[in-house]
Amino acid sequence: MRMRRTLLWAGNAFVVVAAVALLAMKQETVASPEELQKNPEAVLEGYRHVEAASVSDAAEQVLHEKRYMSHKMQAIFPTKFVGTALTVQLLKQENNDPNALQGMLQAIDSGGKDSVYVMQVQDGADIAGMGGLMGTAMWSRGFSGAVIDGGVRDLPQLKRIGFPVYATGVVPSTSVSHYRFGGMNVPVVCDGVKVNPGDIISADQDGVVVIPKDKAVEVLIRAQKLDQTEHAMYPYIEKLHSIVAAVKEFGRI
Repeated sequence: MRMRRTLLWAGNAFVVVAAVALLAMKQETVASPEELQKNPEAVLEGYRHVEAASVSDAAEQVLHEKRYMSHKMQAIFPTKFVGTALTVQLLKQENNDPNALQGMLQAIDSGGKDSVYVMQVQDGADIAGMGGLMGTAMWSRGFSGAVIDGGVRDLPQLKRIGFPVYATGVVPSTSVSHYRFGGMNVPVVCDGVKVNPGDIISADQDGVVVIPKDKAVEVLIRAQKLDQTEHAMYPYIEKLHSIVAAVKEFGRI
């Protein structure tokens, strides 16, 4: 009898705790859109605490379009970072010009803390858009990471310094003499997703999401709510062994 009472109490306690957690989640206050609009750093900090999957769902709900990069865009090691896009475009063009890629290097030196180097390499699946030298420069300047629609090389150095890079492949090639700098802080298409300078990049082990800067606050607030709901559901499912009951209770899948 004592054991039955203990189990009953434990079950009831769980329900109470779950109910309190749900109520707290529903009542949790976040900064207002007006407050966030005035504080870009608070917006970035908010994105650092939500998962890319929730950001992707929120972006789709707000913008009604795909804002995530495909499965081809892979990280060189498990990572999570958030920052604002510094865009660079490389155009395919055979040349003997020693200054053909100078603008690409100058772009790195123009960035700093919270920058994400987003590069479009035209037809660049088998061309390394960046490697150890560029990655070391970005790391030294405080970049959050890099996203390359093309290849990457020099992984031992990039892993040694812990600089996170997403790319569509790993290749030993070079862009020197095969490409020309096409522009910095211009609109680019990176793995099928349009990226404008200053857009927010949210990346983790699930992939890369691009949030237009003018919708960053709205998407963040939606993503925070989705993230909070999903994380509240995990213990509920673990205890009740039912995703159907959890979805019915929380309205999220």
